[in-house]
Amino acid sequence: MRYEEAKRLTEGQFRRLTGVKRPVFEIMLGEVHTAHALKKARGGRPNKLSLEDTLMMALEYLREYRTYFHIGGSYGVSESYAYKVIRWVEDTLIKSGKFSLPGKKTLLKSDEYEIVLVDVAETPIERPKKGSENGTRERKSDTR
Repeated sequence: MRYEEAKRLTEGQFRRLTGVKRPVFEIMLGEVHTAHALKKARGGRPNKLSLEDTLMMALEYLREYRTYFHIGGSYGVSESYAYKVIRWVEDTLIKSGKFSLPGKKTLLKSDEYEIVLVDVAETPIERPKKGSENGTRERKSDTR
């Protein structure tokens, strides 16, 4: 969904679509704008998509794990261009440092721990034994 269409969504719907709230989206957009200005300061061809649409495309990829082919098709660009743009947006946001999660050492130093316990039991696959009557039928010999 393009940014012009997403602007009309409510706050909850926008978050469901992109995975981030509007204020966070605006901060991300500001980072993408500054990186784009530095990139295009030396000149170059204009982009096929607006920066809002490129950010929406990257968030859609991260949220839904759609293929580059499908994302490119919905935005009217090629698969390789979609890959290039999404990688650029990801790298730009990582380099900004504003959107990184705390590291393992930081989490271990904090006093708040949340423990999640998962109970998993393995069950063998139930299939018929080879050569038993319950399995596949054997071919009958032709006795004419």
